[in-house]
Amino acid sequence: MNLYQRIFHGLLHWQIDTTEPLPDKCIICVAPHTSNWDFIMGELYIRSIGSTANFLMKREWFFWPLGVLLRRIGGVPVVRSRHTSLTDQLAARAAEASEFHLAVTPEGTRSRVTTWKRGFYFIALKAKLPILLYGLDYGARKVVCHRTLIPSGDVEADMRQIMDYYAQFHARYPEKFALEEIPATE
Repeated sequence: MNLYQRIFHGLLHWQIDTTEPLPDKCIICVAPHTSNWDFIMGELYIRSIGSTANFLMKREWFFWPLGVLLRRIGGVPVVRSRHTSLTDQLAARAAEASEFHLAVTPEGTRSRVTTWKRGFYFIALKAKLPILLYGLDYGARKVVCHRTLIPSGDVEADMRQIMDYYAQFHARYPEKFALEEIPATE
C-alpha cells in the first residue's frame, strides 16, 4: 500500500467505486466542486491508483512558492479575465502526447453556479478524447466513476446527460452545489 492509499483509504476512510477504465488519454470531469478538499481528494485518489493528471487552476494560486509545487504536480494556470485559445492549446497538447489526463471541475469555482463551463467539453471534442465523469460523493465517502461520455458535438444534449449523472452525488457543502438546468430540445 503506497502513502496515498494509506491516507485516502486508511486515514480518511474513502473508497473507490469505478467501473470505467482510465484510458491513456482522457478528460476527467470532476464534480461536485464546493471545497478545496475536492482538490486534495482528487489528488489522493489519482495518485493512489498509480496515475497522475494535469489540472486547471486560476492563475492567482500560482504565487511563489506554491506555484512551483502546483506546476510540479500538474497544475496549468488559467487567466480567467481574458479569452484565450486555452482549449485549442490543450487539445493540441493532448493530440501530441502519448498520455494525457486532464482533470477539470466544470463548475469553475467552489461557489454556487447555475451555468457550468464547457471548456472541458470542447477540449475533448477537438482532441477526440473521452470524458470520464467522476463524482466526489461526500455522503458515501467515495470517488465514483460509472460513466464515460464520448462528445457527440451536440453540446446541450451531452450536458443534459452530464447533469443527469451528477444529480446522484452529495457535495461537501450541498448548499454550494447546483446542477445546470438545460431545457430539452424537441
